[in-house]
Amino acid sequence: MTREGAHVLIDTYGRVATDLRVSLTDRCNLRCTYCMPEEGLQWLAKPDLLTDDEIVRLIDIAVTSLGIEEVRFTGGEPLLRPGLVGIVERVAALEPRPQMSLTTNGIGLKRTASALKAAGLDRVNVSLDTLRPDVFKTLTRRDRHKDVIEGLHAARDAGLTPVKVNSVLMPGLNDDEAPDLLAWAVEHDYELRFIEQMPLDAQHGWKRDGMITAGDILTSLRTRFELTAEGEEKRGSAPAERWLVDGGPHVVGVIASVTRPFCAACDRTRLTADGQIRTCLFAQEETDLRAALRSDAPDEEIARIWRLAMWGKKAGAGLDDPSFVQPDRPMSAIGG
Repeated sequence: MTREGAHVLIDTYGRVATDLRVSLTDRCNLRCTYCMPEEGLQWLAKPDLLTDDEIVRLIDIAVTSLGIEEVRFTGGEPLLRPGLVGIVERVAALEPRPQMSLTTNGIGLKRTASALKAAGLDRVNVSLDTLRPDVFKTLTRRDRHKDVIEGLHAARDAGLTPVKVNSVLMPGLNDDEAPDLLAWAVEHDYELRFIEQMPLDAQHGWKRDGMITAGDILTSLRTRFELTAEGEEKRGSAPAERWLVDGGPHVVGVIASVTRPFCAACDRTRLTADGQIRTCLFAQEETDLRAALRSDAPDEEIARIWRLAMWGKKAGAGLDDPSFVQPDRPMSAIGG
């Protein structure tokens, strides 16, 4: 590792992680078909979860010693974490202060958006795959569509902007909704991003030949809208390719994790709810930071373990490799 890499999370391919994804819980109040089975999963035991103090300490190390500039809170469903507002408030007080965002299903946002904004949260990403309540119930196995819509409005009104809406299109369910979703997002001043379905479902039912691709999505959108590519220069390390909608100012993004992987520009490191470092959503290996925390290791030792984990990050996710093996842990356990 170079001298320059002593205080950043750099890997052998020269990529530097500045974006930390923190899973606060593996639990969720939806049962999305592309994420977990209807009966749910075997949840982590409470002693296995990081405490609020442990989470804040690890984020502090990441920000002050490892060059992290952005923190995204994820789950499961992060709004189910009782101490969420306090965690946000404490992270907002760090020097330097990282940018903070939250990925949520939106169900609890109507109640919490104002408090999260006051605590220091900058913005939110809300998952919503359909505008049709009946399809929502089929996809999520819960009748909570109205709650998500109200949560989105609350986030916008609280100033958690830009409010980004993440949508996954599924064959035979909502694959015809791309233009309607974009028209609705433009109307309400949300930034819509379509995400290709990834092989992170607990049932291991994902099939590449059945997924709705980025190409499919763009073809559908262009039946109603003129799309102008923003280009790679504006994209940087962001996962979404973005297009101006009818000349702007509204934009739409597509995250083509499967068909147009962006691993070469990846700037992320991930912390699971039970204190494991993952270098990639699709990684088979994890590095334990919880054990170091609970054995009273100093910050410098924890930072060293974290740097070593990221140094070994692989070149890509390997989705195109015929030998690809889906991770044992579903998306709800490692953060989206």
